Amino acid sequence: MNNLDQRTALEQAARKRIKDSHALDGDVDRLTHFYRGWANSYELDVGRDGYCGPTVVAELAGTVQTAYLDNERAAIAILDAGCGTGLVGLQLKRLGFQLLDGCDLSEEMAEQARQTGVYRHVQGDIDLNGPLSDYSSATYDITVCCGVFTLGHIRPDALRELARVTRPNGFIIASTRKSYAETTSFEDEVRRLEDAGVLVTSQRLNDGKYIAEEGAHYWVFQVPNTPITPTEK
Repeated sequence: MNNLDQRTALEQAARKRIKDSHALDGDVDRLTHFYRGWANSYELDVGRDGYCGPTVVAELAGTVQTAYLDNERAAIAILDAGCGTGLVGLQLKRLGFQLLDGCDLSEEMAEQARQTGVYRHVQGDIDLNGPLSDYSSATYDITVCCGVFTLGHIRPDALRELARVTRPNGFIIASTRKSYAETTSFEDEVRRLEDAGVLVTSQRLNDGKYIAEEGAHYWVFQVPNTPITPTEK
């Protein structure tokens, strides 16, 4: 096999693993098992497929901080929800953010994120489809969520808990793959949360670059200056 054929085979295998990850139906056990086996090759796989979502999300966080938040970047507390191997954290650190926490369902992925050295704390075994009971309300200035509002991963109603752990007047920045946005109730959930006063959509970037096979929508939500009561899911 020549180098071109080998590269093509590797790219095809990577895309198959990415596609397989979308067929897990949000099942905790299946997701945990899948990512346990994928953690070591995840960055290579998504890198081969041109994954730029983390860069876009981090740049949006930088823009939000500059435009809306009084504190300097080094003093902005950020939760990287579904941090994976730490790709978003690395981009946030590059932009000058220092107070970064991460969480992920997969302990193996979380360990990869810890090894980057950019996070204060990374917690594994965190299911974003359930209450984030390990996190206090109104803790973070910005919550970022890249790559988890994807088919087979977390439900749209996870937005409520992300809003709860975000401070009043703070922001949630999330990506939604186009296939996810088109086949789930994400936009309906956004409208429900807006009607309930849980969040406000500040910005939406449609059809942005995300990964070679598919684009994404990028959302910037602001949490209103009112208390949010935790709810059971």
